[in-house]
Amino acid sequence: MAEKWSQDVTEHSDALDLDDGVFTWKDPKRIAQSLKASAEQSERRKGSPLQSAMSMLTFYINRAGKDLDADQRKVLEDAKDELRAAFGR
Repeated sequence: MAEKWSQDVTEHSDALDLDDGVFTWKDPKRIAQSLKASAEQSERRKGSPLQSAMSMLTFYINRAGKDLDADQRKVLEDAKDELRAAFGR
């Protein structure tokens, strides 16, 4: 089966080098710290590190859609708050 374009973006983002499986982790703080580190290290991002990290997280949540179970959706939504906190927002 061919890879979905959204999966390709998540795995081969032009802006961020993501840790393997970051969106499957169960700890929102760990997800946020990983995204923060990826965004801060990237020289290819177009916006601020916070914008880039939040965009990738939101993109994944939206693209996973109905295939994302409620527990993992909650973890990822909580990771948004953790991400804001990690950037002092």
